[in-house]
Amino acid sequence: MRVLLANTRQKVRSALRLLLAQKPEFQVVGEAADATGLLLAVERKQPDLLLLDWELPGLPAAYLLRLLRQERPSLKIIALSSRPEVRQAALQAGTDGFISKNEPPEKVLAAIYTVGQGK
Repeated sequence: MRVLLANTRQKVRSALRLLLAQKPEFQVVGEAADATGLLLAVERKQPDLLLLDWELPGLPAAYLLRLLRQERPSLKIIALSSRPEVRQAALQAGTDGFISKNEPPEKVLAAIYTVGQGK
């Protein structure tokens, strides 16, 4: 599965990349630190799964999500946030899943597998 990482913090992107590198079924195809970079990366890299920082700068998250769905309707999108209270808003906006940035790596992987398998 081709994965794109979109997070403002390089440290978070690196941690996610290291976590996914341990699993041969995942290939991190790119990274983005803002909405503009994300839209370009989705177009160029054609990922299957996006790990999206819900607070990514550049555009409101719900609007960005609509643009992503227009560009690549089959893209699976998991919102990430350090604020668990935004879970409902992210899911209502149309993400396929939500992960709190405070979750342990096993739970992050479990959520990625669940969404990646279309559940």
